[in-house]
Parts: sequence; C-alpha cells; structure tokens
Amino acid sequence: MEAKLYLVPTPIGNLEDMTFRAIKILKEVDLILAEDTRTSGKLLKHFEIGTQMMSHHMHNEHKMVDRIVQRIQSGEAVALISDAGTPAISDPGFLLSRACVQAGVAIECLPGATAFVPALVNSGLPNDKFVFEGFLPVKKGRQTRLMLLAEETRTMIFYESPHKLLKTLGHFAEYFGPERQVSVSRELTKMFEETKRGTVTEVIEHFSKNTLKGEIVVVVEGKK
Repeated sequence: MEAKLYLVPTPIGNLEDMTFRAIKILKEVDLILAEDTRTSGKLLKHFEIGTQMMSHHMHNEHKMVDRIVQRIQSGEAVALISDAGTPAISDPGFLLSRACVQAGVAIECLPGATAFVPALVNSGLPNDKFVFEGFLPVKKGRQTRLMLLAEETRTMIFYESPHKLLKTLGHFAEYFGPERQVSVSRELTKMFEETKRGTVTEVIEHFSKNTLKGEIVVVVEGKK
C-alpha cells in the first residue's frame, strides 16, 4: 500500500455498518493505531483482520505523533481507528493529522459512521446549518460557553454521557429556556436505539423516569 495515514471510521454499534473498503484498508496496512486495543481487537477478530495494533489514545498521542510520522515517511502505511465512529471527532486523531499535514505526509480519510449525523438528520430540527459542539466543558468555562450558545441561531449538536445528561438538559433549560426544542438520541444503530424529541422540559421528564445507558447525542434548536 501507499505510505500514508488512513483515517478509518468504525461502526458506532451495528457491525454491519463497517464498509468493505474499511476492511480492505485495515487488512493491508502495516500498522493500526487503536484508541483501545481490547475494544478494537474484538472488531478486528470479527472481520478476520490480523494486522498489528498499537495503542494511540488521548494519554499518549502527544508522545507518539513524531514517531508515527517518521514511520510513514520511512514507507509504512498506517491506519488510525477510534473505539467507534470517525477518528478525531471527539476522539484522538487531530494531533496526528496535523503533524502529517505539517510534515507533508499524505492523509486519506474514509467516509463512514459518525454518531452526530444520524442524530441530526432524524431530529426533525433544521440541518441546513448547524454547529457541532461535542462535549461541553465539565467545569471551567462551562457557564461562559452556555451563555455564548444561548445566542446561537444554528442547530447545535452535543455529545454527553448517560450520568450527566439530566444535568446538561437542566443547564439547557436554564440558559436556552425550558421551551427550546431538543432531540436526544442514544444507542444509535443498536437494538435499543431511542430518540426522544420535545421541549427541554418534556425530555427531562422522560429521561427522569428511565434508566440511561449508551452513548448520547443531543441536538438543540437554535435561537429563533
């Protein structure tokens, strides 16, 4: 294979969303960088991919970037995958991609699964213009960010963990207003996929009565 960095999306739940091209690339590269080799190991085993793996996550990517760039420059083909979805979308990948660009190393990103796209499209909210916010700051800067976003007119997309969802929705009610329309999608592409739409108040009421599990995408209406 051509020596370059391949950014390869992996399924966010349903393994049938893996593309033929992604499987081919992962079988033919010299090295796969994986966010969690245990999680990715199950995926690779399922598709009978025996390529060598190396851990590449938020805690070690700063130290690894230069070494990986050098390996590609020496003629190796390297693929980067995250635990689920497209690398660098709220996952490791940006630092390595930037280093490759700066070093003149070729990058090829395959199209594929990304959680926020189906969540946005099935939300029923305007998707001609939107802003992806990912995870809100946990503490420092959170209030400032919410105050700025209260004036955002485009549809907003957030990622959130199950145990923080109600707190975040409460903040949306406080800063955006309890009547602002939201759509919460969880377990996308999986057996128990669910999307709840309504006002912030209605969605808070719904999830206050239900146990939350899985990855969550929150889509919020922009200010009218």
